[in-house]
Amino acid sequence: MAMLAAGCGSGGNGGGGGGNSGPADTLVAYTGQAGDYQRNFNPYAPTMIEGPGNIFEPLFFYNVARDGEPTPRLATEFSWNDSGTELSITTRENVTWSDGEPFTAHDVAFTFDMVRANQTMNAIGFEGESEVIDDTHLVVRYPQPAYLEAPSVLGKLWIVPEHIWGAFEDPAQNTVQEPVGTGPFVLGDFKPQAFTLSANPTYWGGEPAVKNIRFVSLSGNQAGADALAAGQIDFQTGPVPDIHNIEKNYPGYEGITAHIFQIALFTCSDTALGCSGPQTDPAVRHAIYHAIDRTQINTLAYQDTAAEISPGFALPGRDDAVISDGLTDRIAPMEPDTARAEQVLTGAGWAKGGDGIYAKDGEKLSLSVRVVSGWTDVITAADTMTQQLKAAGIELTVQQSSWNEWSDARGRGDFELVFDSLYPGPAPDPYYTYNYFFHGDNTAPAGEVANPNFARYDNPEVNAALDALQQIDPEDTAARQPHFDTIQTRLEADMPYIPVLIGGTTSEYNARKFTGWPSEDDLYAFPAVWQRPDNSQIYLNLKPAGGE
Repeated sequence: MAMLAAGCGSGGNGGGGGGNSGPADTLVAYTGQAGDYQRNFNPYAPTMIEGPGNIFEPLFFYNVARDGEPTPRLATEFSWNDSGTELSITTRENVTWSDGEPFTAHDVAFTFDMVRANQTMNAIGFEGESEVIDDTHLVVRYPQPAYLEAPSVLGKLWIVPEHIWGAFEDPAQNTVQEPVGTGPFVLGDFKPQAFTLSANPTYWGGEPAVKNIRFVSLSGNQAGADALAAGQIDFQTGPVPDIHNIEKNYPGYEGITAHIFQIALFTCSDTALGCSGPQTDPAVRHAIYHAIDRTQINTLAYQDTAAEISPGFALPGRDDAVISDGLTDRIAPMEPDTARAEQVLTGAGWAKGGDGIYAKDGEKLSLSVRVVSGWTDVITAADTMTQQLKAAGIELTVQQSSWNEWSDARGRGDFELVFDSLYPGPAPDPYYTYNYFFHGDNTAPAGEVANPNFARYDNPEVNAALDALQQIDPEDTAARQPHFDTIQTRLEADMPYIPVLIGGTTSEYNARKFTGWPSEDDLYAFPAVWQRPDNSQIYLNLKPAGGE
């Protein structure tokens, strides 16, 4: 999952007319890619560049932007038994893979079994056992109630063809250069600087009106803003100058902002799992938390589009009812408290040196934070933070690299800090973010690939609370709250992810060239070019302006 880009850029605005981006039925998308694309369409690989939703489909689409019934994709119905231990699924009939082979429930069971057998692919902690009843029916059985599995299993597992993937020796690591899927698009041409997904003429839902999606690589956010001004791209999620006046500054384009991704400093936190560096000390993590000036970062890096964040990582606004009363800070302070930061450090045995930087046992409190080259908003935020932390006696160095290198380092734990975002699950429930990023089952020792608990956080109390929530009907809010209290208070105390802000995810799109974009009145999918599978729902909904 790519880091959200929703902040400021520099440079002048332009007068792009939204008419220079190629043929009327070709959509040019910029995802923030800076550097060459590496040809890998394995939807379960950390270095995957595209595929979920567009090539490889889920069974249903769950819209994290609003509550509502899931939209059928490769399945048409599902139901639980009375005890919440059996999930029955009916798959769609008359679907073929893009190579012409028939899709059946056997492919679904194969995918489920593959994910369960490969820990690095199993970001949702799936433990179900699948049984195929016939070509259009299967049952997934659990040893205990698993109500909360449904949105993850049905909405976030990408179904792959058994007749191809069955031959993969290591599906988690296998590079997929010629993807075969059931989705609305297939791979067209590929070059390191750009590749094309073309409409699937045999798609079960009918061939999409958007005939080509061209994904381009640019040098970074500023290049994206420049390309937008020149009318050379049709869809991007990222910073542009004067972000509150997109329609005025970029004729033909419109913008939309949503808040759901939680910006944080990911720390390699656990020495027992091979992490090393000052950030493994919880006192250091808390000192950074108190030393951050979030108001300044919001203004300088994000043009005041970001929002307040809770150290318990439930979303303010959406999750107000479950934010724990046991938190010291219900909301992370927007203003810095340098004195509090220094108090935390001195209490943990750190002493300030003559250069103004703390040290302990001969180790200087000097850290590096990994960011992606060209992501101007993130770089601005990180650079701003270096000055803020210096005032609290903490030395921070910004380490820029390509997205591929950054993603690989993040997965293997080769970092002290990473500037990234926690993403939501398939439904508007904080459980999913907690389960993804904080459950010990989703991490690995440094040097091995973790997905997506990149912080190497493994707390038995949190694990037990998450396992308990899995067995409770989501409607029973009273029974759930004690477990949410445990999770949030432990996260605030341990702080493996240091909360920064809720990112204001702003996307710009070519309204003159295509109709059917999400809007505040019709938020049918989360409006971000890199959000999967939401982007596939958007592409399916678009039509060339002026077309039939």
